[in-house]
Amino acid sequence: MFEKNVLTLSERLEYGAKDAPALLSPGRGPVTFGALRGGVRRLAERLSVLGFGRNDRIAIVMENGPDLVLSLLAAACCGTAVPLNPKYRPDEFAFYYGDSGAKAVIVKPGTFPDALAAVTPGMTVIHAVTGPSGELRLDPAGPSGPARRYEAPGPDDVAILLHTSGTTKQPKRVPIRHRNLAASAGNVVRTYRLTPDDVSLCVMPLFHIHGICASLLAPLSVGGPVVCPPPFDALRFWGWVEEFRPTWYSAVPSMHQMLLARAGRNADIIGKYPFRFIRSCSSSLAPTVLAQMEEVFGAPVLEAYGMTEASHQMTSNPLPPGVRKPGTVGFGQGVEVAIMDESGTILPGGLIGEVVVRGSNIMDGYENNKEANDTAFADGWFRTGDEGLMDEEGYLTITGRLSERINRGGEKISPLEIDHVLLRHPAVAEALAFGVPHPTLGEDVHAAVVLRGPASERELRSHCAELVADFKVPARIHFMESLPYVGTGKLRRNVMAKALALAG
Repeated sequence: MFEKNVLTLSERLEYGAKDAPALLSPGRGPVTFGALRGGVRRLAERLSVLGFGRNDRIAIVMENGPDLVLSLLAAACCGTAVPLNPKYRPDEFAFYYGDSGAKAVIVKPGTFPDALAAVTPGMTVIHAVTGPSGELRLDPAGPSGPARRYEAPGPDDVAILLHTSGTTKQPKRVPIRHRNLAASAGNVVRTYRLTPDDVSLCVMPLFHIHGICASLLAPLSVGGPVVCPPPFDALRFWGWVEEFRPTWYSAVPSMHQMLLARAGRNADIIGKYPFRFIRSCSSSLAPTVLAQMEEVFGAPVLEAYGMTEASHQMTSNPLPPGVRKPGTVGFGQGVEVAIMDESGTILPGGLIGEVVVRGSNIMDGYENNKEANDTAFADGWFRTGDEGLMDEEGYLTITGRLSERINRGGEKISPLEIDHVLLRHPAVAEALAFGVPHPTLGEDVHAAVVLRGPASERELRSHCAELVADFKVPARIHFMESLPYVGTGKLRRNVMAKALALAG
């Protein structure tokens, strides 16, 4: 099926049988593939009538659900979709509207006033209205531009504009073209051998490439249904499993840990509706957590590695009978992966350096950012900014972000390694190591933990000292009720010293 030269989102949606369910959601009837294809085309043509076309940026501020899927795909086929986190504040919406050049924003009536408060005079507010029969309409809240003729997108058109997380620097614009998304979805399909019989449970937000590509586009592109409930809720998750019987789901480690914590009271559902596999991506999954998940859920847990600039997936551990290596993110899946040193030389296996990738899913470059592009690309390779090493079989281990390495008196320490060591203690539920300024060493190692049982700082430091060299043992361990996450579920390591008033 995927040997065909499929290069746009609309082509990716052609495989589902007309009457087969495409989108499932609690409290409403299924959307068939016929209705999905027809609805996306109808809404894309409607946006054209409202004056939008190729290269026009259309922001979308909605919660997960079938209406968001239809709006996202329609905006991507008419112009360029800019899905945004509904939890942003007015100043954040104002930044993303302005930085993306958004000409419109699609919202449900009466929702997200902060998104509306940031709308500029030149933008059109478009209400996504669900009719009595479940059909979605796009109604402008004010005057719109002159009607345009709908033009189907081509492979080089930008389907979606996303931003890097911007936790340490100004967010960069990532234009993801139709051909990038089509390639990435195909890679996901082949990696996990998805078929129309698979049912994806989409718990990742659809303003993030993880959810857009892996949880939504990949299964739809083989004619498989996607369960698209409201935003992730660990208390409701198992009810969704019982109702829709998904065969797999993909999530970030923080979500997996919340589900593990509630697995005991849902053992009957877990036993009755087992997953074919579970996927973890977007941040590191501790091997101890992976082992617990496989024991409790009775399914292989496959850790993968992705990023926005790669339209999501780059590597993954394989399905059985392939070898899963806990602590690694697997090997390249339709993507070339290598390790490069600072001078641009590709390193042999076993040596640590920067992870670099190339493939048809990789973006052409950041938008209007020559400085970033000059440093991000080398001899056709995209430099991920992640540090890692590959073993003799090509399995990749991520040792941390280059920008997050702790330099303690000249010793370079991966905070990710300290995270994993702390998580091996039975009392530690979550852990986050980070660097803090030090008058003589330059930086020292600290860590923050969330406990699931009693433990003292002395006990945890002794635990670390048994497993790592003395210079890696955290000088201080801070006990917290929760750790800071961004909206996509990634931990905000670089804000910890400041948040705890430890930075100078």
